[in-house]
Amino acid sequence: MKKILKLVLVTFLLLISTFTFPARAVDTVNGEQIFSVNCAGCHINGSNIIRRGKNLKKSALKKYGMDSIEAVASIVTNGKNNMSAYKDRLSEQQIKDVAAYVLEQAEKDWR
Repeated sequence: MKKILKLVLVTFLLLISTFTFPARAVDTVNGEQIFSVNCAGCHINGSNIIRRGKNLKKSALKKYGMDSIEAVASIVTNGKNNMSAYKDRLSEQQIKDVAAYVLEQAEKDWR
């Protein structure tokens, strides 16, 4: 009986922890490192050396509906036009981290 109670208790605690503790939060420090290695070649300081108007400044992100982590992560994941897809090079967490970093920098006007 004690073994069954222990098993029920452990199962209950595991279920509670699964729903109580969110997935790892985004890490903009990690995002900055990922950006430096993978993105800065085309997007130095939030610019765009390929298509000037499609930069990472706050106004452009808002204009093109790219002003959320989900939207930026989608572009990083799947690419679009001249933008390469990174789904085979970066993990889902790394993509979220770099998306959060891009939005954070856009808020600071890339300063």
